[in-house]
Order: sequence, then structure tokens, then C-alpha cells
Amino acid sequence: MCQLRSTGAPLSSELAAFFIGAGLEIYEGYGLTETSPVIAVNTPSKRKIGTVGPILPGVEVKIADDGEILLRGRGIMRGYYNRPEDTAEALEADGWFHTGDIGQQDADGFVTITDRKKDILVTAGGKNIAPQNLENALKSSRFVSQALVVGDRRPYVTALVTLDEAELASSGRDPQKLVQGLVDDVNRDRMRVEQIKRFAILPRDFSQEEGEVTPTLKLRRKVIHEHFADEIERLYAGEAG
Repeated sequence: MCQLRSTGAPLSSELAAFFIGAGLEIYEGYGLTETSPVIAVNTPSKRKIGTVGPILPGVEVKIADDGEILLRGRGIMRGYYNRPEDTAEALEADGWFHTGDIGQQDADGFVTITDRKKDILVTAGGKNIAPQNLENALKSSRFVSQALVVGDRRPYVTALVTLDEAELASSGRDPQKLVQGLVDDVNRDRMRVEQIKRFAILPRDFSQEEGEVTPTLKLRRKVIHEHFADEIERLYAGEAG
């Protein structure tokens, strides 16, 4: 049976289960350059789908009040070279390193990453929303190529969606009804404040050429917000249904 380790980007539980069911073992892990680099990983003898595994020996972890993952241990960097201000921001005096990632650790010691701290949306009502959870749920559909969730300082959550044209054409389905059904599925069992109230289907994918994604295909949210400002404003025109 083939074995792979998953790093570098979030892996949905559904996708992991699919590959495992097909006989392809995947073990998700987590780490940063500043942590030398791996600090948690699933193994054949200790695995929980949907997590990045248990913390490795020699590493301490704690979750800050805002949900940020803090780490301490021998493998954690001592500081950035000739960057004292950055070092002071990332490292506390007692050695705790701020990862910038939001997550949690369960009773069995397994760590789950939910989002980047800088990407967390704070609605107009003061509720924190992790956009990647919603985006990954939308992208689990074969019809959705990309998705970006909007809602920072807004009264409700919306989404920009791009579709896989080949999949859409072969299905013969109406795009609007299709995406509405996907959104309804994503919203099911979520708290009202987390639910996507409106969406816009964009005419093209986000691209590296336009500066909207990084070379590793991570979304540049600020750039996308600027390029699709009109579409976003239309999503907030009037009140949500």
C-alpha cells in the first residue's frame, strides 16, 4: 500500500478519507521553517483524519486566548537574523513562538489547524469566522475550482466562486442553481453567523498572472478584494435573504 505525507496546504477530511479508501495512505503533518520544521505528524500507528497529528516529543504546545497555536522547544528558532523587531513579535521572553495559525488540541493530543490568524474574518457583529473551513467545503465539489469567503467587518458572510467549465458543461446544469445547492450543503449544521448568505459566480479563475494567488496557489485576499470590489459590493447591496 502506497504511503504519502501531506504538508503545505490544508487537506479536507473527506478527501483524505477518499484516498485512504482507494488504498492510498496519507499522513498529514504540520510545521514551519522556524520550527525546524516538523512539530506534528500522523503516523501508521497513531493517526486521526482531519488533524495534523500529535505533537512530537520535545515540543510544547498551548493555545492562546484568541486561538493561536504557540510552540516551545529545542527545535524552535532563537530569532530572525538581524531582525530584532520581528523576533520580538514572534517570540515571547519565555520562549513561546507565535505560529500565526489558529487551531486546537484535543484530549488525545492531536492538533487541528483551522486557519491563519491574519485571515480570520471578524463580522460587524464581532463574530470570528474561519474562511478556509467554508472555502474548503465549497471546493470539495468537482464543480468548484476556487472560492473566497468575504465577511470581515460585514453584516454577514458571502462568497466569490469560480466554476470548472468542463465539469459544468458535461453536467448540463444551471450554474446558479448548482452553486445554491452547494452553498445550502455547506451551510447545513453550521451556526447562523457562519452561513454563507449570498454568493457571486465569477467569469474567471483567480490567477497568478493577475497577482491573485501565490506561486503555491494560496489566495492573496487583499488583491482579490480589490479586483472584484464591484462584485463584493453588490453582494452587500440591500439585506440578505
